Amino acid sequence: MAQGRTDNLITVLDIGSSKICAMIVRNPEGSDLQVLGTGQRESKGIRRGYIADMEQTEAAIRAAVEQAERIAGINIDSAWVGFSAGGLVSKVTTIEADLGGYRIEDAHIRDLHIAGLNAIDPEDMEILHAHPTLYTLDGLEGVKNPLGLHADQLGVDIHAVLTERSPMRNLDHCVRSAYLGVEGIVASPVATGYACLSDEERELGVALVELGAGVTNVSLFAGGMLVGLTSIPIGAADITDAVATQFAMRRAQAERIKCFHGSATTSPRDNHDMIDITGASEDESGDAPRITRAQLISVVRERLEDLMAQVGQALDDMGFSGPVGRQVVLTGGGAELKGIADFAQGALGRTVRTGRPIALAGLPEAHSGPAFATLAGLARFAAEGPADLRVMQDQEQLVHRTAKGGLWSRFMAAFKSEY
Repeated sequence: MAQGRTDNLITVLDIGSSKICAMIVRNPEGSDLQVLGTGQRESKGIRRGYIADMEQTEAAIRAAVEQAERIAGINIDSAWVGFSAGGLVSKVTTIEADLGGYRIEDAHIRDLHIAGLNAIDPEDMEILHAHPTLYTLDGLEGVKNPLGLHADQLGVDIHAVLTERSPMRNLDHCVRSAYLGVEGIVASPVATGYACLSDEERELGVALVELGAGVTNVSLFAGGMLVGLTSIPIGAADITDAVATQFAMRRAQAERIKCFHGSATTSPRDNHDMIDITGASEDESGDAPRITRAQLISVVRERLEDLMAQVGQALDDMGFSGPVGRQVVLTGGGAELKGIADFAQGALGRTVRTGRPIALAGLPEAHSGPAFATLAGLARFAAEGPADLRVMQDQEQLVHRTAKGGLWSRFMAAFKSEY
């Protein structure tokens, strides 16, 4: 294999329940990311985002990475890895410090961040991310950058993404067993937000719903940052399984029929359009059984109704309401189902659009859809290097306290104060 230059290279791995994807990009100074090679393999060892078969997962990772290396003409030895397993938990810790009217300097903010990091109670879970979000300045909420201002009290909301220890360690071990170092493990919603949400959407408030194969992640962004997260252990593969069970066919056949003929919306022609179920048990005459498109859509919509009911409940539980609780973006492989944005808009009572990753130079057309948003987002996350408090060393803290109330509620209060 050709060995090219490896400076300014970023390699990312999206390890999902249906597919494992790898991408190698160059990050030149003063220019946009450039895709050098991509690879993809079916994921057979992942269930609901968790590794269920180490050997099969390792093989798929190696195959996907080798394909990307062949296209790029470069050998790589480490990667950023996306983590989409269910069980991701969002937690907000609010810290305040007395400054006595002094001008806020870098040291004040750094000490406040360290105090916030130490105040996070992981509750037997692993801290995957710990990011400072909105600041409070003498009671004024929603301050993005307090540096240089004077204040009696300075506060900050620390948003942490937590996960169960064993699944993350299994993922880390599996990638390293495939002869790759791990640059970092990134929660899928964090990465996907970088790929398919505009700066304005993330600033004003938006919900991102990732319809994966085995897991649906619902995350909230406000003030330019992730402020809430809920995982639902249902995904697009459950729709496929419902179709396979209802019409007695293999999963592969059910997936093909769902993708080519399925839809989340109905039309008058659905009762007249017939679908041949090749591969299902045939009768004595040898004729393949047939179903109407209306029958197929009925099964699809039934499962979608269950899923959207849980998505809507998750949004309500996180306080996504009011003047900025209207915009929802659907992404992930499940978002490629025909008519799903219209269906979700009716089910959720909110404006819904399908999110595609922001274009990267050299990104193949096949990898530019919603199913690959996390892959593109991982590259942007690695390139932009957002501040993560976990890298800070333990230092002496200022006096702090934990405040009540969710971060979304605090953002809403700041938003309403402007009107």
